[in-house]
Formats: sequence, C-alpha cells, structure tokens
Amino acid sequence: MRRHPLIALPLLLTLMLLAACAPWPTRPPEVALPLHQAWVEGRRVDYVTTDISDAAMAAQLGVNHVPRLKDALGAGRASLTERVYKFVDGSQISIFPSAPAPAGAAQPDANYSPLWRLVQVRWQPGAAVRELRSEEALLDALSRGELSLEVTDIVVNCPVTRAGSK
Repeated sequence: MRRHPLIALPLLLTLMLLAACAPWPTRPPEVALPLHQAWVEGRRVDYVTTDISDAAMAAQLGVNHVPRLKDALGAGRASLTERVYKFVDGSQISIFPSAPAPAGAAQPDANYSPLWRLVQVRWQPGAAVRELRSEEALLDALSRGELSLEVTDIVVNCPVTRAGSK
C-alpha cells in the first residue's frame, strides 16, 4: 500500500522543527595568550606564560599569580624545574636550556617540564654586550666574567609551544 505524499509532510515538518531546536555543536572557547620567543641551543622557540609564583611579576605580565609553584623547587627532593635565563635589562630574549622536540603529544623527552626557575642575568660593566643563543654561550660568558647570575625562587609556567629554526 502506497502512502500519499501529503500524509508524510506533517511528520517531515515535525522532524525538521525538532532538528532546528537541537543545540548545534559549538567550538570550545578560546583564549589568546601573548606568544614569546626564547633561545634553545641556537634556535628560537615559541612559548606562552600562564602562571608565575611572584605577585609583582604576575601583575606586570598579566598572568595568574600562583604562589604554590615554588613547591616545584623541591625543598629536600628533586626539583621539577629547569632554569630560564632572563636578561634584566631586556637586551635580548630569554634562554632555555632545553625544549621538547617536537612540541606536542609526540614529544619523547620524559624529563621535559614547562616549569622554569628564573635566573636573572646581568651584563657586567665594560662587557661586550651581544646576543647569546644558548646556555653554553651564556655559561662561557659567565666564566669570562662578562655576566652575573642571580638564581631566584621565582617559578614560571612557560610551556614551549613550537620549536623554531636557527
């Protein structure tokens, strides 16, 4: 027995109305964070800063102030942090001693951590200021007396998002 097309029309209209009222899949909300660059072994990497243990620096950078990040320093146990060398005069971008390669879920380094202990770098008076592109170059300049380092208790959450080129 064949149905008349007008009999199916109310059913079709009802289904269309129900489909129109159903929620559409939405994209998750996005957050825009400033992208920064640092040197790692002679190549630039991109990173974002999300949290910092120091209140004044957090306010200056517009990121979350998280005092408990200092717990990552490990008082009496292994630290979860690496060093990040920040030039206090702004003469150059920071230096990380390592970065995931590649960045993302496929990165194989089980020791990588996005938590960094801030080391402030100052050029000594009379030193030839130049761009240093690796921890090795920085430590070499330190051994020649061109720099001074101040290891702080400030911990910064700065995940590396992309490894760049030389």
